Amino acid sequence: MIDWQYSYCGPAPTPETWLRQWNGDPVLIVVLVAAAAAIAWHCEAGSRRAGLWAIAVMALAFVSPLCGLTTALFAARAVHHILLVTVVAPLLAIALPWRSAGRHVPAWLAISTGTLWAWHWPALYDAALANVAVYWSMQMCLIAGAWAFWNAVRHAAPATAIAGIVGGAVQMGFLGALLTFATRPLYDAHGISTIPFGIGPLADQQYAGLIMWVPGMLPYAAAVAWLAHRRWSAMVSTGAPA
Repeated sequence: MIDWQYSYCGPAPTPETWLRQWNGDPVLIVVLVAAAAAIAWHCEAGSRRAGLWAIAVMALAFVSPLCGLTTALFAARAVHHILLVTVVAPLLAIALPWRSAGRHVPAWLAISTGTLWAWHWPALYDAALANVAVYWSMQMCLIAGAWAFWNAVRHAAPATAIAGIVGGAVQMGFLGALLTFATRPLYDAHGISTIPFGIGPLADQQYAGLIMWVPGMLPYAAAVAWLAHRRWSAMVSTGAPA
Protein backbone atom coordinates (compact mmCIF):
# COMPACT_ATOMS: atom_id res chain seq x y z
CA MET A 1 0.00 0.00 0.00
CA ILE A 2 1.26 3.48 -0.84
CA ASP A 3 2.07 5.65 2.16
CA TRP A 4 0.74 9.13 1.41
CA GLN A 5 1.26 10.56 4.89
CA TYR A 6 4.51 12.46 4.49
CA SER A 7 5.85 15.68 3.03
CA TYR A 8 6.43 15.22 -0.69
CA CYS A 9 9.59 17.37 -0.80
CA GLY A 10 11.13 15.50 2.11
CA PRO A 11 11.89 16.51 5.70
CA ALA A 12 12.54 20.14 6.50
CA PRO A 13 16.22 20.80 5.73
CA THR A 14 18.66 22.97 7.64
CA PRO A 15 20.91 25.74 6.27
CA GLU A 16 23.70 23.14 6.05
CA THR A 17 21.71 20.49 4.17
CA TRP A 18 19.15 22.18 1.94
CA LEU A 19 21.41 22.61 -1.11
CA ARG A 20 21.94 18.83 -1.14
CA GLN A 21 18.24 17.98 -0.88
CA TRP A 22 17.33 17.28 -4.50
CA ASN A 23 14.09 15.48 -5.32
CA GLY A 24 14.82 12.28 -7.22
CA ASP A 25 11.21 11.08 -7.53
CA PRO A 26 11.40 8.85 -10.64
CA VAL A 27 7.71 9.28 -11.47
CA LEU A 28 8.04 13.07 -11.49
CA ILE A 29 11.19 12.96 -13.61
CA VAL A 30 9.60 10.60 -16.14
CA VAL A 31 6.53 12.87 -16.36
CA LEU A 32 8.66 15.99 -16.90
CA VAL A 33 10.81 14.29 -19.55
CA ALA A 34 7.75 12.89 -21.32
CA ALA A 35 6.05 16.31 -21.25
CA ALA A 36 9.18 17.96 -22.67
CA ALA A 37 9.37 15.33 -25.45
CA ALA A 38 5.69 15.80 -26.31
CA ILE A 39 6.08 19.57 -26.49
CA ALA A 40 9.23 19.30 -28.61
CA TRP A 41 7.51 16.88 -30.98
CA HIS A 42 4.08 18.47 -31.38
CA CYS A 43 4.44 22.23 -30.82
CA GLU A 44 5.57 24.86 -33.32
CA ALA A 45 8.73 26.89 -32.70
CA GLY A 46 7.36 29.71 -30.52
CA SER A 47 5.06 27.43 -28.56
CA ARG A 48 7.83 24.86 -28.24
CA ARG A 49 10.20 27.33 -26.61
CA ALA A 50 7.55 28.49 -24.16
CA GLY A 51 6.59 24.93 -23.28
CA LEU A 52 10.17 23.81 -22.72
CA TRP A 53 10.83 26.84 -20.52
CA ALA A 54 7.72 25.93 -18.53
CA ILE A 55 9.08 22.40 -18.00
CA ALA A 56 12.46 23.83 -16.98
CA VAL A 57 10.84 26.10 -14.37
CA MET A 58 8.77 23.18 -13.07
CA ALA A 59 11.99 21.19 -12.70
CA LEU A 60 13.42 24.10 -10.69
CA ALA A 61 10.30 24.13 -8.51
CA PHE A 62 9.92 20.38 -7.94
CA VAL A 63 13.34 18.75 -8.48
CA SER A 64 15.91 21.31 -7.30
CA PRO A 65 16.67 22.02 -3.61
CA LEU A 66 13.97 24.70 -3.72
CA CYS A 67 11.45 21.88 -3.27
CA GLY A 68 13.00 20.83 0.02
CA LEU A 69 13.43 24.41 1.18
CA THR A 70 9.67 24.97 0.81
CA THR A 71 9.16 22.36 3.52
CA ALA A 72 11.16 24.48 5.96
CA LEU A 73 10.31 28.05 4.97
CA PHE A 74 6.97 29.54 4.01
CA ALA A 75 8.94 32.30 2.26
CA ALA A 76 10.39 29.65 -0.08
CA ARG A 77 6.88 28.30 -0.63
CA ALA A 78 5.78 31.80 -1.68
CA VAL A 79 8.55 31.84 -4.31
CA HIS A 80 7.44 28.37 -5.41
CA HIS A 81 3.81 29.44 -5.85
CA ILE A 82 4.77 32.63 -7.68
CA LEU A 83 6.85 30.57 -10.13
CA LEU A 84 3.89 28.28 -10.81
CA VAL A 85 1.19 30.94 -11.08
CA THR A 86 3.04 33.75 -12.87
CA VAL A 87 5.81 31.96 -14.81
CA VAL A 88 4.87 28.35 -15.54
CA ALA A 89 1.18 29.06 -16.17
CA PRO A 90 1.61 31.89 -18.74
CA LEU A 91 4.31 29.88 -20.55
CA LEU A 92 1.91 26.93 -20.72
CA ALA A 93 -0.79 29.29 -22.01
CA ILE A 94 1.51 30.03 -24.96
CA ALA A 95 2.44 26.38 -25.51
CA LEU A 96 -1.10 25.06 -24.96
CA PRO A 97 -3.50 27.79 -26.10
CA TRP A 98 -7.21 27.81 -25.28
CA ARG A 99 -8.71 30.60 -27.35
CA SER A 100 -12.29 30.40 -26.11
CA ALA A 101 -11.08 31.29 -22.60
CA GLY A 102 -10.70 34.90 -23.79
CA ARG A 103 -14.45 35.41 -23.48
CA HIS A 104 -14.39 34.70 -19.76
CA VAL A 105 -11.61 36.77 -18.19
CA PRO A 106 -13.60 37.81 -15.05
CA ALA A 107 -14.72 34.23 -14.42
CA TRP A 108 -11.23 32.77 -14.74
CA LEU A 109 -9.79 35.57 -12.62
CA ALA A 110 -12.31 34.69 -9.90
CA ILE A 111 -11.56 30.96 -10.17
CA SER A 112 -7.78 31.35 -10.14
CA THR A 113 -8.00 33.82 -7.25
CA GLY A 114 -10.29 31.53 -5.28
CA THR A 115 -7.95 28.61 -5.90
CA LEU A 116 -4.86 30.50 -4.75
CA TRP A 117 -6.55 31.84 -1.64
CA ALA A 118 -8.15 28.50 -0.75
CA TRP A 119 -4.80 26.71 -0.77
CA HIS A 120 -3.41 29.38 1.57
CA TRP A 121 -6.13 28.63 4.09
CA PRO A 122 -4.10 27.25 7.03
CA ALA A 123 -5.91 23.90 7.31
CA LEU A 124 -5.60 23.13 3.59
CA TYR A 125 -2.03 24.38 3.40
CA ASP A 126 -0.91 22.28 6.36
CA ALA A 127 -2.69 19.24 4.92
CA ALA A 128 -0.82 19.67 1.63
CA LEU A 129 2.54 19.57 3.41
CA ALA A 130 1.57 16.40 5.29
CA ASN A 131 0.04 14.32 2.50
CA VAL A 132 1.40 13.65 -0.99
CA ALA A 133 -2.02 13.37 -2.65
CA VAL A 134 -3.17 16.69 -1.15
CA TYR A 135 0.18 18.25 -2.09
CA TRP A 136 -0.22 17.36 -5.76
CA SER A 137 -3.87 18.44 -5.67
CA MET A 138 -2.60 21.85 -4.57
CA GLN A 139 -0.01 22.06 -7.33
CA MET A 140 -2.36 20.93 -10.11
CA CYS A 141 -5.14 23.26 -8.98
CA LEU A 142 -2.80 26.26 -8.86
CA ILE A 143 -1.30 25.53 -12.29
CA ALA A 144 -4.62 24.70 -13.97
CA GLY A 145 -6.44 27.75 -12.62
CA ALA A 146 -3.59 30.09 -13.53
CA TRP A 147 -3.20 28.47 -16.98
CA ALA A 148 -6.88 29.13 -17.72
CA PHE A 149 -6.57 32.71 -16.45
CA TRP A 150 -3.50 33.51 -18.57
CA ASN A 151 -5.15 31.90 -21.59
CA ALA A 152 -8.17 34.15 -21.04
CA VAL A 153 -5.93 37.21 -20.77
CA ARG A 154 -3.90 36.24 -23.83
CA HIS A 155 -6.94 35.88 -26.09
CA ALA A 156 -9.05 38.76 -24.76
CA ALA A 157 -9.35 42.27 -26.14
CA PRO A 158 -6.50 44.54 -24.89
CA ALA A 159 -8.60 46.55 -22.43
CA THR A 160 -10.17 43.40 -20.97
CA ALA A 161 -6.78 41.68 -20.79
CA ILE A 162 -5.17 44.59 -18.94
CA ALA A 163 -8.09 44.79 -16.52
CA GLY A 164 -7.72 41.06 -15.83
CA ILE A 165 -3.96 41.35 -15.25
CA VAL A 166 -4.47 44.28 -12.87
CA GLY A 167 -7.08 42.23 -11.03
CA GLY A 168 -4.63 39.35 -10.74
CA ALA A 169 -1.94 41.65 -9.39
CA VAL A 170 -4.34 43.20 -6.86
CA GLN A 171 -5.41 39.84 -5.44
CA MET A 172 -1.81 38.64 -5.19
CA GLY A 173 -0.78 41.86 -3.45
CA PHE A 174 -3.76 41.73 -1.09
CA LEU A 175 -2.95 38.16 -0.06
CA GLY A 176 0.66 39.21 0.47
CA ALA A 177 -0.42 42.17 2.60
CA LEU A 178 -2.63 39.97 4.80
CA LEU A 179 0.29 37.60 5.42
CA THR A 180 2.69 40.47 6.04
CA PHE A 181 0.52 42.17 8.65
CA ALA A 182 -0.83 39.06 10.38
CA THR A 183 -0.03 39.28 14.08
CA ARG A 184 0.50 35.55 14.66
CA PRO A 185 1.83 32.56 12.71
CA LEU A 186 -0.94 30.92 10.69
CA TYR A 187 0.68 27.67 9.55
CA ASP A 188 1.52 24.85 11.94
CA ALA A 189 3.60 23.18 9.21
CA HIS A 190 6.27 25.87 9.67
CA GLY A 191 5.96 26.19 13.44
CA ILE A 192 9.52 25.02 14.20
CA SER A 193 11.07 24.36 10.78
CA THR A 194 12.20 28.00 10.44
CA ILE A 195 14.23 28.03 13.67
CA PRO A 196 17.45 26.50 12.20
CA PHE A 197 17.46 29.37 9.68
CA GLY A 198 17.55 31.93 12.47
CA ILE A 199 14.02 33.27 12.07
CA GLY A 200 10.72 32.59 13.79
CA PRO A 201 7.57 31.42 12.03
CA LEU A 202 5.97 34.87 12.16
CA ALA A 203 8.96 36.56 10.53
CA ASP A 204 9.07 33.81 7.90
CA GLN A 205 5.38 34.40 7.20
CA GLN A 206 5.98 38.13 6.88
CA TYR A 207 8.83 37.54 4.42
CA ALA A 208 6.49 35.33 2.40
CA GLY A 209 3.90 38.10 2.34
CA LEU A 210 6.46 40.64 1.20
CA ILE A 211 7.59 38.30 -1.58
CA MET A 212 4.00 38.04 -2.83
CA TRP A 213 3.42 41.75 -2.35
CA VAL A 214 6.53 43.11 -4.09
CA PRO A 215 8.38 40.63 -6.38
CA GLY A 216 5.06 38.88 -7.00
CA MET A 217 3.84 42.00 -8.79
CA LEU A 218 6.66 42.01 -11.35
CA PRO A 219 5.28 39.32 -13.71
CA TYR A 220 1.94 41.14 -13.87
CA ALA A 221 3.71 44.43 -14.63
CA ALA A 222 5.73 42.67 -17.34
CA ALA A 223 2.53 41.24 -18.83
CA VAL A 224 0.91 44.70 -18.99
CA ALA A 225 4.06 46.12 -20.60
CA TRP A 226 4.06 43.31 -23.16
CA LEU A 227 0.39 43.92 -24.02
CA ALA A 228 0.99 47.65 -24.35
CA HIS A 229 3.99 47.03 -26.61
CA ARG A 230 2.01 44.61 -28.77
CA ARG A 231 -0.88 47.08 -29.05
CA TRP A 232 1.48 49.93 -29.95
CA SER A 233 3.27 47.80 -32.56
CA ALA A 234 -0.07 46.86 -34.12
CA MET A 235 -1.14 50.50 -34.36
CA VAL A 236 2.20 51.52 -35.89
CA SER A 237 2.10 48.71 -38.45
CA THR A 238 -1.45 49.60 -39.55
CA GLY A 239 -1.04 53.35 -39.30
CA ALA A 240 -3.93 53.63 -36.84
CA PRO A 241 -3.97 56.72 -34.59
CA ALA A 242 -2.83 56.28 -30.99
